[in-house]
Amino acid sequence: MAPVVVGVSLKMYFGHARAREWFAQVAELARENESVRNGAVELFVIPSFVAIPAAIEALAGTPVVVGAQDLFWEDDGAYTGEVSGAELAELGVGVVEVGHAERRRIFGEDDEIVAAKTTAALRNGIAPVLCIGETLRSKPDAAAREVIQQLHSALDGAPAGRVHVAYEPVWAIGAPEPAPAEHIIAVARALRTAVDALPGRDGSSVIYGGSAGPGLLTALGGSVDGLFLGRFAHDPAALASVLDEAATLAGSTVRA
Repeated sequence: MAPVVVGVSLKMYFGHARAREWFAQVAELARENESVRNGAVELFVIPSFVAIPAAIEALAGTPVVVGAQDLFWEDDGAYTGEVSGAELAELGVGVVEVGHAERRRIFGEDDEIVAAKTTAALRNGIAPVLCIGETLRSKPDAAAREVIQQLHSALDGAPAGRVHVAYEPVWAIGAPEPAPAEHIIAVARALRTAVDALPGRDGSSVIYGGSAGPGLLTALGGSVDGLFLGRFAHDPAALASVLDEAATLAGSTVRA
């Protein structure tokens, strides 16, 4: 059975000292949680660029995967302020966010840039955490069509490799509550079908982000492969509760 995936992005909320403290706490959680240790639950954490080496050091000896929040579409060159997938891979980064709604909104990243960055990640052996989601709230079938188009746009022609497809309805990011469970289930199932039809994407997952928190995995009934968490998981105790929930789901004999 594929693992239940739990990811956490720190965005730009932590300073370096607080990030190091959080890494140590997450390392302890990983050592204590049997499902994380045995691979039934796959945990990845995504700190800021400058904190990546500290995260790799703190989480060494655990199965926790360290990620990056962005990358450039070229592997080297005169690109001041950018970070390449080649360098991230050299450090030991295993996943990288691509296409997040904030990158699109604040920095003007479009489908072409998202596709180029997705290709760069896969070219360097890094699994993209490909963030897709409809901007305006709509019915599930319309949302599914929109996000599947985004999926194909990002991956058509990209190198083979595993992808974490993070379904994040833009209207639910930062909201008090996640999208309704029935909406997530319908869109996630459509995405799962679309991902399974893509060649070279063995081991890929469909995870939900957007005000995700405790109880959501249970409510979704295994229709997603996991969650992509934000500020909720910045509290290690809260993250521990989601990992326990993921462990329960991983132990189920039936996944929808």
